[in-house]
Amino acid sequence: MKNTTYTKNKFAGGLARVFGPWQIALIGILLAGVMATAYAGPREQAKRIHDRLAGVPPSDAVLTQMENLIAAGGQTNLRAAADLAMDNQYFYNVTLKNFAAPWTNRDQSVFVPLNDYIATVIGMVRDDVDFSTLLSADLAYVGRSGIVAAAPAANNNNHFEQLEANNVDLSNVNDFVPTAQSSILGIPSSATAGVMTSRAASEAFFVAGTNRAMFRFTLLNHMCNDMEQMLDTKLPPDWIRQDVSRSPGGDSRLFLNNCIGCHSGMDPLAGAFAYYNYNEESGVLEYTAGNVQPKYFNNDLNFPQGFRTTDDSWENRWRAGQNAYLGFDGSLPGSGNGAKSLGAELGNSQTFAACQVKKVFRAVCLREPENAADRAAADTITSTFRSSGYRMKQVFADTAVHCMGQ
Repeated sequence: MKNTTYTKNKFAGGLARVFGPWQIALIGILLAGVMATAYAGPREQAKRIHDRLAGVPPSDAVLTQMENLIAAGGQTNLRAAADLAMDNQYFYNVTLKNFAAPWTNRDQSVFVPLNDYIATVIGMVRDDVDFSTLLSADLAYVGRSGIVAAAPAANNNNHFEQLEANNVDLSNVNDFVPTAQSSILGIPSSATAGVMTSRAASEAFFVAGTNRAMFRFTLLNHMCNDMEQMLDTKLPPDWIRQDVSRSPGGDSRLFLNNCIGCHSGMDPLAGAFAYYNYNEESGVLEYTAGNVQPKYFNNDLNFPQGFRTTDDSWENRWRAGQNAYLGFDGSLPGSGNGAKSLGAELGNSQTFAACQVKKVFRAVCLREPENAADRAAADTITSTFRSSGYRMKQVFADTAVHCMGQ
């Protein structure tokens, strides 16, 4: 019989020659984590779901309820366990706040105060509002009248900062309520476009520039693609604005091989924002119906023969060609006027739905879908999301269930 003590000591000595003490300790921790995951029972799985969704430990009573549901098995019971975790205030005040915060600023930082953009996302998730309307609805979520000193305003963020400072429970349907965005911002309902026309998004993406930033960051945040991925040099250049030089640096090949690839798709879509501007001095989103903002004519002498914006019409040229995989809804016309109709075009695409699932997967599972099982689960969750009314809570629940044993 082998001397097992000798064998163990020999193995440990071999490790010691290869690794330092802290590295051996780390290996032990990782192995322990793998073993714990492999043998996680219903109670451990329940705790993991709650931790991932709410970010705080569950009470004993909630943990036991979740454990019993998981032990009973079945998809309905598993989702019910996740729903219990999402009843926790911190799912809304912390998890969802951190989930949406990067979409509201150019730096994509999570370290920003609560604002109307984030609040609207939180409210839509809580109330199971059709999330495909995120970029088109006349909707905002605010604290009930009098709950904080500052009322919602078009020219400051005080109301939302006070909600956060006072730790107002955003899961409470009586204290945190929906309202018309147009009634706060003082713009027509037809000019609202969900979070794109929120004050926070306006301050970040409608300020100065040429309003292309609003389109680029909406694409990045809600379609999970940046302009580089959309590059298509085969589209016609007739809608590219005058500020884009056709021979940058004196070399027309740069335009034909690079610039045209982004601008031929982006400029026809960004026309939807022609009447919007964020006024830095007043801190207010301005909407000038029928009058194109002067910023659309910046550097118009770069190429005077280029497209000159005359209204807020837009056209989606990515419905054909290499970007058709984005999966736009064939029941929609693919063109229109204004940000609201553009928001509906983007929000009803296959890629919009898949992007929301991808972001939730990253937030809940703490990784990208990385293997065949993850990708299959993400596809199934996306399909369910689209077929059951774009309910984001269901996406969080299904994703947490998928990752509960990992």
